[in-house]
This record gives sequence, C-alpha cells and structure tokens, in this order.
Amino acid sequence: AAMIMAAVTLRAKHRADTVIGVIWALGMAIGIILIDLTPGYHVDLMSYLFGSILSVSCRDLWIMGALGLVIAVLVGWFYQGLLAMSYDEEFARVRGVPVVPLYFLLIGLLAMAVVMVIQVVGLILVIALLTIPPFIMEPYARTLKQMMIGASLLGAVFTIGGLWLAYSFNLTSGAAIIVVAGAGFFAVRAAESARQVVRRGRSAGQTVPGEAA
Repeated sequence: AAMIMAAVTLRAKHRADTVIGVIWALGMAIGIILIDLTPGYHVDLMSYLFGSILSVSCRDLWIMGALGLVIAVLVGWFYQGLLAMSYDEEFARVRGVPVVPLYFLLIGLLAMAVVMVIQVVGLILVIALLTIPPFIMEPYARTLKQMMIGASLLGAVFTIGGLWLAYSFNLTSGAAIIVVAGAGFFAVRAAESARQVVRRGRSAGQTVPGEAA
C-alpha cells in the first residue's frame, strides 16, 4: 500500500492529500473486511485504532527495536540524498540524485515507522505522533539533522510521559500519549507567543523615547 501511494503521489502531486486520504480509508476498510471474513480470528479493533500498551509483547518490542535500527541506518546512509530531495527536487535531479528511488525509500521508511508505533498509539492517532514533534522542532532546528534528532527525542519524551499518564490513571495509552504531545505543542506555542509579546513591548519602549526627542 505504501508503494502504491508513493507511485500515485509521484504522478499526481497536486492531489497528493486526496490520494493519501483515499488509500488510507480504503486500506482500513479492506483490512476490517478481511478480519470479518477470517474464520476463528477475533481481534480487538479498538486497540488497533486507539492503541493499547497491553497488546505489545516482548517479541513486538524486539521487532520495534530492529525496525528502528534499520530506519536509523538507512536514513544515515542516504541522508544527503534525502536532504537534497526534501529541499529542492528539481535541483536534486539535476545533480544526479536518484529522486524516485529515494522517494519510494522515504515512503517505505514512513510505513515502517507507522507499523512500529501503531500498537502503542493506534492507527488514528499515529499521524499526530509523527507530525507534532517535527512541528515543535521546526523553529529551533537549523538543519534537517537537528530537526530529526530533536523530533525523535521529543517523540520519546511524549511517549514516556503518555505511558506514565496512562498507567497512573488507567487510560488508553494512545490517547494519553497524544494528549501529552498536544499539551507540549500548545505550551511551546504559548511560550513563543509570550516571547513575541515581550519583544514587541521592548521594541515599543525603545522607540518611544527616540520619537519624543
């Protein structure tokens, strides 16, 4: 499904959001139908939609660790190409960067990341965990590498904090993690807004005496 999504979005980039939404919804629907048609197979769909830390076994943790290591190695190995493709795809093509294979690799790595965390935060909330940490780091990171490392650390902090919250108050792990991430997002935005207000106040205080003179 990830490779189909990559192929379609390469050909119709102006409608990428629509294509991704359709494939995502269709994939969910087909998965649920296949579960319904499988005899003797009963699974708690709520744990897949919203996450459940109780459904994560020791074997799953080892798989997550292995996938995380594979993702880190591949990103480090192809970092320069991914960097060039992310900032200017046409320039990357001119410089001889294999944009299409790297794009498929990027989508594949994203799919692997989703598979890693889907049991913890759920299918619906995984998008928030993948987008909130990079959005928070964007104003503070000067390079893509700093943004990736910072977002990864923030994701780990949000996950640990959310799991602690879920354990302490008997909550759904996925929802608790996203609540912590959302609280961090709004806290950072509030701090940034307050900082801008202070800067404006200082600027106004410095310009008024000059105007009076």
